[in-house]
Amino acid sequence: MNKNTICLWYDRDAEAAARFYAEVFPGSAVDAVIRAPGDYPDGKQGDVLVVEFTVAGIPCIGLNGGPSIKHNECFSFQIATENQEETDRYWNAIVNNGGQESACGWCKDKWGVSWQITPRALSEALKASPAEAKRAFDAMMTMGKIDIAAIEAARRG
Repeated sequence: MNKNTICLWYDRDAEAAARFYAEVFPGSAVDAVIRAPGDYPDGKQGDVLVVEFTVAGIPCIGLNGGPSIKHNECFSFQIATENQEETDRYWNAIVNNGGQESACGWCKDKWGVSWQITPRALSEALKASPAEAKRAFDAMMTMGKIDIAAIEAARRG
């Protein structure tokens, strides 16, 4: 077990979520599926209780803890992308699998986990001169999925 692992609470879908992440993001895998050795408040003996998985190199645990706790934007995965194709691929995989779009590069998967699909071009633009950063920021504020060409055009003025 890793010294520090992110634990995500799911109703009953930790394994499905982990398998989806493993299919979509390189450096991801389902590492172990642990079944409950006895009944518990929201499940029965033999149900999937915990799933150990990796998302883009980050160790995680999915806990099937029941419906009482929901995900929110206080936690998100931020995935840095190299180009528009990669940005589109991740965004579309999440949104088209029952997820939902949000603003400024954010979206949620169908389990409610928030994702920031962030092109490196946007991160670099926000570190540029104050005028360039402001133009890029203003452009980003109008977007759902980030449009790299529009960010670069705004940066240039």
